[in-house]
Amino acid sequence: MRFKRRLDRQPAGALPPAWRITARLRNRLLGMIRALDGHLEGASYREIALALHGSDAVVRFPWKTSSIRGQTIRLVTDAVTMMNGGYRKLLRAGR
Repeated sequence: MRFKRRLDRQPAGALPPAWRITARLRNRLLGMIRALDGHLEGASYREIALALHGSDAVVRFPWKTSSIRGQTIRLVTDAVTMMNGGYRKLLRAGR
């Protein structure tokens, strides 16, 4: 219906709720892109975390037990999955 409206030069209307990307998801996707860029350039998880979160957040706690470390590893893992075809999941309703 939205495509037909656009062909008729009418406003397409709002996206269905299942297709909308929330601000939280948008920020996570941006973080994933930045993390993937660092990963593909050979940066360590710590270097990626420094770029994403800043040195204050990274040095606040011991690196091996830091929640920032876990977040960074998950971002890189999810970004690699998306790069290898997981991006199609974004197109499905109910992501």
